[in-house]
Amino acid sequence: MHVSKHALRESILAVRARLTARDAQATATVLAERALELPELAEARTVAAYVSVGREPGTGPLLEALRAQGVRVLLPVLLPDNDLDWAVYEGTDSLVRATRGLLEPDGPRLGPEAVTEADAVLLPGLAVDGEGVRLGRGGGSYDRVLARIGAAGARPALAVLLYDAELVGTVPAEPHDLPVAVAVTPSAIHRFSAPPPHHG
Repeated sequence: MHVSKHALRESILAVRARLTARDAQATATVLAERALELPELAEARTVAAYVSVGREPGTGPLLEALRAQGVRVLLPVLLPDNDLDWAVYEGTDSLVRATRGLLEPDGPRLGPEAVTEADAVLLPGLAVDGEGVRLGRGGGSYDRVLARIGAAGARPALAVLLYDAELVGTVPAEPHDLPVAVAVTPSAIHRFSAPPPHHG
């Protein structure tokens, strides 16, 4: 049965909405511990990540742990056209409430190209399938980020943090979708053998 991206998004967001703040916080701690087991993060000098909002799988403990290990963490700054600029994470005190309720770093903007310097990129997502195809929120911001990374010839490790139930049979794929190499859930690390990038 073919499920549209829209229908899949709606069903996953409905499940997330039923989580309590306590559930989300407990999961964030477990996800941080699990993600720190990844060699891709342990060996990274620069990691591009994001600040989770609402009932998204929480990134706060992971951002703090990476920073404590001396990793340079880049966080997105949403631009008016939905593209992403980047700034260095300097701790929770450096985050300011921005458009659409997002928390963004208040430091100097590094430009949209800064993401191409990252050794690993943590992507927000709603689901991933067995091929590593990620379902995003549909805003297109990370499509541009991934296109920029591809155009630069950069090969960072692409990872997504999810709840256990968000590994699904199939995510409808578009030609431009780049599969992720790994998904981290509270119970396990899931690796995907990403096919070579499509050049068309």
